[in-house]
Amino acid sequence: MVLSKAVSESDMSVHSTFASRYVRSSLPRYRMSENSIPKEAAYQIINDELMLDGNPRLNLASFVTTWMEPECDKLIMAAINKNYVDMDEYPVTTELQNRCVNMIAHLFNAPLGDSETAVGVGTVGSSEAIMLAGLAFKRRWQNKRKAEGKPFDKPNIVTGANVQVCWEKFARYFEVELREVKLRDGYYVMDPEKAVEMVDENTICVAAILGSTLNGEFEDVKLLNDLLEVKNGETGWGTPIHVDAASGGFIAPFLYPELEWDFRLPWVKSINVSGHKYGLVYAGIGWCIWRNKEDLPEELIFHINYLGADQPTFTLNFSKGSSQVIAQYYQLIRHGFEGYRNIMENCHENAMVLKEGLERTGRFDIVSKDEGVPLVAFSLKDRSRHDEFEISDMLRRFGWIVPAYTMPPDAQHVTVLRVVIREEFSRTLAERLVLDIEKVMYQLDALPSRLPPPLPLAPLVRKKSELETQRSVTEAWKKFVLAKKTNGVC
Repeated sequence: MVLSKAVSESDMSVHSTFASRYVRSSLPRYRMSENSIPKEAAYQIINDELMLDGNPRLNLASFVTTWMEPECDKLIMAAINKNYVDMDEYPVTTELQNRCVNMIAHLFNAPLGDSETAVGVGTVGSSEAIMLAGLAFKRRWQNKRKAEGKPFDKPNIVTGANVQVCWEKFARYFEVELREVKLRDGYYVMDPEKAVEMVDENTICVAAILGSTLNGEFEDVKLLNDLLEVKNGETGWGTPIHVDAASGGFIAPFLYPELEWDFRLPWVKSINVSGHKYGLVYAGIGWCIWRNKEDLPEELIFHINYLGADQPTFTLNFSKGSSQVIAQYYQLIRHGFEGYRNIMENCHENAMVLKEGLERTGRFDIVSKDEGVPLVAFSLKDRSRHDEFEISDMLRRFGWIVPAYTMPPDAQHVTVLRVVIREEFSRTLAERLVLDIEKVMYQLDALPSRLPPPLPLAPLVRKKSELETQRSVTEAWKKFVLAKKTNGVC
């Protein structure tokens, strides 16, 4: 005999989530509510708001990876509760990080012996990696100046005006003067010759960018190294180079293996790279690699033992997740050199498809270079009626997120649009984007101009010659004298 049981309202799970009072009434936004709500309602409320976010796959402003294989997603979720800093509790995760550091160091041609381990660290991203590299340069410079009995209170760093904002943060946070090489029309990266001219005895390093955020171009690290070789030989300053390879570090070794930009150059002492860009990992992982142990001052490394064993640490933060480290190791062993090369070649080919499609419209100038990060930066040929910001705004109606921005000084009068080509951006999407840009241009042509009308040009006044000026003065005096004589007769 089956006994029936009365079910209380709180036990029932058949209520519609959207019919419950938890979803029908709003929650306080900036204070915790007094009462709990069911997990289903909490999920639905948050999920509904997140629907208004842009589609990450169509976010062409970002260099950051937005797709990974399902197998890697599983590894990430399995390690989501592991704190990376607990090295004694999670020794395998620590070992995977060390393997990644050594793989990347070899990829960058670090001068390592057969049994020598690389010097490097996993970071939250390239911003933290740059802060750590900058601190190492500053401390080495200070130690050298102290040993020589010279002042060490006015360090400076030389970069191009095209650097990412994290370099400005480093300079401001750690009290280092930032010397920027200005850009110019048609040259949107740091000029090595002008950079070396700015170097003095207080320069802790020169930062070169392998893959400018603005147009993807690689700066000439080889020329910079050669110029510094001469200057260091003349002055004895020993000014080193840091390569910010956040975007290009996982591109150049596979697409341009003959390009000398890494530890093959003697004055390159450290390199940072973003694993979450073309390292093909979701946001939250970067790497900093030093040439050898002497380039990372020992006094910057802390040793702790309150987690179970002696652990060296050189980071700005402490706790962080292990998932991204594990994901990076997955990508390195999953793809290998061949796989990364195939992916980067495919990204470059899709960038060329987009570039050629834009050129066929006849409406745009291409600002990016074919050699560099696979992206396309372009600007309008005719800006008399509409500008790049209007194109960016109207493309959002089709779901595309394409940024428009002005160049840094002294090229701030140049405005560009930029499309970053990531692994998951297919040729079909590239062709679709060109069609949607053409639609936007057609719609803009039918709209009245939103730009202010140009100011009327002042009439040109021809400057008189010295002889003409003298004649004018003479004629004026004649008239004045004649007038006086006439007045006298009357």
